[in-house]
Amino acid sequence: MEGQSVEELLAKAEQGEAEKLQRITVLKELELEFDLGNLLASDRNPPTGLRCAGPTPEAELRALARDNTQLLINQLWQLPTERVEEAIVARLPEPTTRLPREKPLPRPRPLTRWQQFARLKGIRSKKKTNLVWDEVSGQWRRRWGYQRARDDTKEWLIEVPGNADPLEDQFAKRIQAKKERVAKNELNRLRNLARAHKMQLPSGAGLHPTGHQSKEELGRAMQVAKVSTASVGRFQERLPKEKAPRGSGKKRKFQPLFGDFAAEKKNQLELLRIMNSKKPQLDVTRATNKQMREEDQEEAAKRRKMSQKGKRKGGRQGLGGKRKGGPPSQGGKRKGGLGGKMNTGPPGFGGKRKGGQRPGGKRRK
Repeated sequence: MEGQSVEELLAKAEQGEAEKLQRITVLKELELEFDLGNLLASDRNPPTGLRCAGPTPEAELRALARDNTQLLINQLWQLPTERVEEAIVARLPEPTTRLPREKPLPRPRPLTRWQQFARLKGIRSKKKTNLVWDEVSGQWRRRWGYQRARDDTKEWLIEVPGNADPLEDQFAKRIQAKKERVAKNELNRLRNLARAHKMQLPSGAGLHPTGHQSKEELGRAMQVAKVSTASVGRFQERLPKEKAPRGSGKKRKFQPLFGDFAAEKKNQLELLRIMNSKKPQLDVTRATNKQMREEDQEEAAKRRKMSQKGKRKGGRQGLGGKRKGGPPSQGGKRKGGLGGKMNTGPPGFGGKRKGGQRPGGKRRK
């Protein structure tokens, strides 16, 4: 019994070793392609097992994934290793497969106005060292920032300039000047960002932090400040001779999108009534004026047409008429011509006229 138990134990041990070898040893018809830098393994073998798996290929997929992962781990164990903080790690080679980026390449930062001007003029910036010698403290200190060299903010005594007010606080003036410089730099930075992103800059109604505003800028800033209230400047007091601002139209009012269904129904019914009404609304005064204007235009056109016809008829008769007395241009005697002898037509254009200064004379009918 004891011999059989030993033999069984040895058989079980051999079987376990075979199972272990079977777990770490995977046979493939085509070798896998490995990219250890990206921990990537590409299997080009046809999935024959999945075709025979039927409608439930989950078990075959798990087995295939396990085999391929085992082959990848076997390749990792062949890499050189090193110890880092009581842990053994493998040094991965450089990746060979180019993977796509998650995000696009960053665009180059746009140039500021000063950088554009410097590039245009060929100005090159000179690099300055960060540390400079401070004669007051006798140490090397930073050029800018905290604990910089020649820091005038630590002075306990400031000399008052000769042209300044002796009662003015020079310390407060220095602090205010620094705040204005910081605000100006921030404003320029925001303008550069807006220009780089091609955004519409805000209106220049605001005042510059350094002062020196023109009359137009002050007026524009005052108008913007007045309409910046909740009532849009309706209850703001005006100066005695102040003019009304231009472009201050009425604010449009829109009906609510939901809630007042009775008013909406009433408006829709009124619109339908107007559209379906047989007698359209008529402005009697406007229609009368339009009719009278059309009649006047027709009469004027008729008079113009008759006057043109009379001028053409008189001109044809005067080309060959017979006249007596004076030159032909003033009604003299003329024979022949294009039309022969003519006694009709207006006097003065070739007709025969007798007697004094009568406008028409005697005409032949």
